[in-house]
Amino acid sequence: MLTDLAPQDEVRAHTDPTIVFQQGDGEVVFINPGESHVNLERKRALVFHTAGEWLRRGFPAAFSAANSKPFAERRASITPRIRQLAETLAVEVLNDRFLSAERLEFMLQELLLSIVETYLAGRRASSPLWRGSRFEDLRIRRAIALLRAHPNKDLNMDELANQVGLSRSRFYDLFQLCTGFSPRTYLDLLCIEAAISRLSSGRGKIAELSAELGFSAQSNFTRFFQNQVGVAPSEYRRAASRPDTESEPGD
Repeated sequence: MLTDLAPQDEVRAHTDPTIVFQQGDGEVVFINPGESHVNLERKRALVFHTAGEWLRRGFPAAFSAANSKPFAERRASITPRIRQLAETLAVEVLNDRFLSAERLEFMLQELLLSIVETYLAGRRASSPLWRGSRFEDLRIRRAIALLRAHPNKDLNMDELANQVGLSRSRFYDLFQLCTGFSPRTYLDLLCIEAAISRLSSGRGKIAELSAELGFSAQSNFTRFFQNQVGVAPSEYRRAASRPDTESEPGD
């Protein structure tokens, strides 16, 4: 939920954890079930009232029913990856007529997976964090990290499978089982997420973005983006930009 918080507004977590990203803040706020956070300044915030059952299915060691306080720290510095995900989600929420259920599910999963990796992974020596999780396979988590590091449509999936020590068929089966997406679909969604982040910020030309994502021609990128999102990149940029932001010439 994207909302404007006034000073002294309270955000409360009832039975499930809540996560708050405040615009312009360098920290993420974690609220355990039964606790609350009092806002101090007027800010726009992205507030996630997470579903406890969904968290337990994906990350049982971190969010077991017996663990009423999964977050040991109330605040933590936000990483560049998590900031990008939160900002892209905010853009997508504001432009929800372009948002698909598949892309929303992907971004929410990426956000929660990144939060677990970043803030919870080092806390459970006696009960390994990934035990029982569908992300338990280290090879698939490594593949996800490699895909995130450089989303590029030119990426060779056979080479990626080899890098993580799996045959092509076994890699595809495990990846689908762990993430709910095929490796190619996952890569496409990462490319769209990167594109939306850049387009909404107004940084650079669309031709440059197209080349960075591995497209041999801008027209190929435009067709790919339109198939995935429903509008051309230039139209999405106009919809996501501030009223005083001009679209680049020639797009």
